[in-house]
Amino acid sequence: MTDQTPTRRELMKPVQLLGFAFAAAVFAGIITLVSMGVFQEPRVVPEGELHPHLKAWVVSGVVAGIAFIVTLVTIALLMLAVDPAQMTKQVDRPVLFREDEGAVSGGAADGDAAADGDAAADGDAAADGDAESPPAPR
Repeated sequence: MTDQTPTRRELMKPVQLLGFAFAAAVFAGIITLVSMGVFQEPRVVPEGELHPHLKAWVVSGVVAGIAFIVTLVTIALLMLAVDPAQMTKQVDRPVLFREDEGAVSGGAADGDAAADGDAAADGDAAADGDAESPPAPR
């Protein structure tokens, strides 16, 4: 068998995105209904006031709509953060590390010593009163 990796389009189809957002909206709506007591006996409603169950359904609809929109926008923004060219590459290292930090050999210790030397040099310049120049970028 060949190991085929799915493309970005296959991973995030619009129907799946809408389905996930709809599931989040239904979940939020049900939680709102339960928390507002729609399955309990209603209290006595004064004349001219909205029935508590009807009020619960209205609030639940608003909460479900907000959850649907927020979920859909969040997923869309997260999809924009992914480079389509990166979807086909295989990643064999931690994804949150920069390229130069992931060295397995003792390269990180040398980088720490160089960083300490830069900090000491910056501290000496600040003590002399020549702190007009910005610190060196890392």
